Amino acid sequence: MAHARSWKLRLPALAGLLALVLTAAPAPASASVPPPPPGWSLVWSDDFDGPAGSPPSSGNWLISTGHGYPGGPPDWGTGEIQRYTADPANVALDGSGNLRITPIRSASGEWTSSRIETVRTDFKPAEGRMLRIEGRLRMPDVGGAQALGYWPAFWALGSPYRGNHQNWPAVGEFDIMENVNGIDSVWGVLHCGTNPGGPCNESNGLGNSRACPGSPCQAGMHAYTFEWDRSVSPEQLRWYVDGEQYHSVSESRLDATTWANMTGHGGYFLLLNVAMGGAFPNGVAGRGTPTPDTVSGRPMVVDYVAVWQSGT
Repeated sequence: MAHARSWKLRLPALAGLLALVLTAAPAPASASVPPPPPGWSLVWSDDFDGPAGSPPSSGNWLISTGHGYPGGPPDWGTGEIQRYTADPANVALDGSGNLRITPIRSASGEWTSSRIETVRTDFKPAEGRMLRIEGRLRMPDVGGAQALGYWPAFWALGSPYRGNHQNWPAVGEFDIMENVNGIDSVWGVLHCGTNPGGPCNESNGLGNSRACPGSPCQAGMHAYTFEWDRSVSPEQLRWYVDGEQYHSVSESRLDATTWANMTGHGGYFLLLNVAMGGAFPNGVAGRGTPTPDTVSGRPMVVDYVAVWQSGT
């Protein structure tokens, strides 16, 4: 998500107006952050509880704005076209325990949306333990021609990227949930090494995809999970949807320097965003996106984000 890539992998405002936006569609039922599994402890979480129209907690989240980080690559490095804002029309709690990130096309044709990232940058398992990062969310409920250009994501970036936007992909990127164009599929991807090419096949990354189990990804809440397992040797990275594993990368697949550059720093920070257009949705669609048929105002709805570690 951090930089441009080819189409990769395979397919398998005003208070009154804001209140209308937030109540136009029923909020999906929210759930509390699950208790830690036996033998695990909670590291960090956000349940997105709060009044409708309020921003996500500033103690937990930073809101990125504009078309890129100061000094970073333009268009967030991906060719996406939206301008990120802190406007509650684009990013706000819905009053029912969820966060909504909503892309909106203005009368002039400009797209706006939002991108938030955790204040903490130290998510990393201790030696000999496992770290589990999970978000329960609903992808934007849109499909077909109306969905072209939608690019929701839940992901993690290596902490050295904050303040130095030229060290990707060496610092590592874990894409826990990516989706484009309203396709019923979740993509899980690892980015590492050098770009282009390198051990992670940049700018595609090492990834896999699958349809969501039980119901389409756009039709309901699903839990998207990433595990970093340092309790085994070689270490393992694993991706799940609703508890079903669909992708893994072993430390043994990468050279020692690449693995050390990706894992030897202070940890990772988490991100949630909905981009519009860019290399990934354009490549999958085989054309530029979004298009005049793309519908405005379909949010990604996030119930919770949580991080657990094995052990006490």
